[in-house]
Amino acid sequence: MEKRRIAILGSTGSIGKQTLDVVRQHPDRFEVDLLTANNSWETLAMQAREFDANNAVICNEEKYRDLSEALGDTDTKVFCGIDSVCSLAASSQVDIVVASMVGFSGLLPTISAIKAGKIIALANKETLVAAGAIVMDLAKKHNAPILPVDSEHSAIFQCLLASQGNAIEKIHLTASGGPFRDWPREKIAAAGKDQALRHPKWSMGAKITIDSATMMNKGFEVIEAKWLFGISPERINVVVHPESIIHSMIEFSDGAVLAQMGHPDMREPIQFALSFPERLPLNNRKPDFAQIGSLSFQSPDTSRFPALALAYKAIARGGNIPCAMNAANEAAVAAYLKDEISFYDISDIVERCIEEESFTAEPDLDCILDTNERAFERARDLIQRIKR
Repeated sequence: MEKRRIAILGSTGSIGKQTLDVVRQHPDRFEVDLLTANNSWETLAMQAREFDANNAVICNEEKYRDLSEALGDTDTKVFCGIDSVCSLAASSQVDIVVASMVGFSGLLPTISAIKAGKIIALANKETLVAAGAIVMDLAKKHNAPILPVDSEHSAIFQCLLASQGNAIEKIHLTASGGPFRDWPREKIAAAGKDQALRHPKWSMGAKITIDSATMMNKGFEVIEAKWLFGISPERINVVVHPESIIHSMIEFSDGAVLAQMGHPDMREPIQFALSFPERLPLNNRKPDFAQIGSLSFQSPDTSRFPALALAYKAIARGGNIPCAMNAANEAAVAAYLKDEISFYDISDIVERCIEEESFTAEPDLDCILDTNERAFERARDLIQRIKR
């Protein structure tokens, strides 16, 4: 196999760093063309040096001089701004784009890469949550494969490969339950960000870790699964699986179930997306089922985790409503991380923004951009009113 040239959008985040670890393990298979970051120019500079990246983009233009000077003695070309990310992600020098930017900011670069027919290794949930119909239509039009990097969607994808084309009856999305899985509602209500950021199984960035604590992350994954696999949300079941060994399952009409298993390690689905359809060796922990002992499951409690129910409600309404939900959630999680609001304020704000958003059944990209801005500002207004 020829070396695959990779663009990593959001290389200084959790997924980006783990992607680079996969590249580090297989320098004969992968090379880095593009690395991007929002603010972390020091980390970006170190990454560009180590992997001899052709291009590096810092989205915050105020950090451009710092990055440019740090890489001045290298062959890496330095750029700034989101327009540069979009342009370089679509470059003929790139084979695979790892879309791991945080939040709605990942949408336009991913669309740019799709229009250029790139293979998309999708780690950015918000892209499909906010604009699933638009993104999937463009992927089909431009023959751009979308390979899921989320552990759950990678698991479904891998199970589908073994399904021999048989139609699936149901998807079972597993959830760890987050740090508050066994907490009563009263205790969760008083939880601060430090407690919410202590995920029991996965090492992730701050935003996605809070989304996991609220279970909004699992709601996002239901919406992702709808678009990726063409299945209605009514046939997507969420089940809490604290051990996080089974990453998701598919069920057939005869009741047979296929599951994909492994220890919680994001490098596994990342590497599978980069090397697909080939499987490569990976220096990771392998399952010892005798040591694991037992696996347990339970239904999610939407009275303690209302964000999950809100996501089902948003995708049932469809149109631009999931985009509004995502924007409000981004604003609310950012405020929670700044200790401005309490834990359940997050879902309360999201629900208000969903209810107040004007509905568009078939939004175009301009509508999605407008909805995102409007809902984000509405959420910020609500945050200011209840700010602690």
